[in-house]
Amino acid sequence: MPVLRGSVTFARFRLASGKPPADARRFARALARGAFEPLDLERGEDDRATGFVRLDDADATDFSSGVLERGRALFAWRVDTLRVKAAAVRAELGRWAAAFEREHGRIPARGEKATARDQIRHQLRRRAEPSSRTSDVSWNLERGELQVWAASRKTVEECAAALEAAFELKLEPASVSAQAVRREIPEAALAPTAELMGLAAEEVGRGQA
Repeated sequence: MPVLRGSVTFARFRLASGKPPADARRFARALARGAFEPLDLERGEDDRATGFVRLDDADATDFSSGVLERGRALFAWRVDTLRVKAAAVRAELGRWAAAFEREHGRIPARGEKATARDQIRHQLRRRAEPSSRTSDVSWNLERGELQVWAASRKTVEECAAALEAAFELKLEPASVSAQAVRREIPEAALAPTAELMGLAAEEVGRGQA
């Protein structure tokens, strides 16, 4: 299970090339290259922000201590998402259009309506609260094995890509299926055996006869 919290689902990776620094200071600098930066609701237009944070504090990006312990690195991957509901934009735009018609005696032109829609969305965006999710990351530096505790494939792939960029190394999936592909094991050889299915050999024989 994860160290402090999270799902019981995780993705496993191993090092294909390169090596993370064992020195705490250099490791912290590498993590800082991919550190989380909050969404800028005033000026930015991005609706998604990702990056590394401390395991014990999802708002902290100081990795100078408490990350490396007994040959293992423990930190987290944070994803913030901002969503402005289309229904809210439509409702505000409808009120604006009605007020515009009362004031000008005509319905707004397409360009005017588009400009108003952008302004309304920006105003709603400034008032919205981003949703935040973190996924634990456990990295055994001695064995080169890494686990990302997340069920979302997108989250796992983003985290792995960020680690490769920050530490200048290459990760490869270490799941059973991925290892089978690398070793060119035929798919038929991975089928459940009779013992795994709880069937006796003679029962299998009768079923095939």
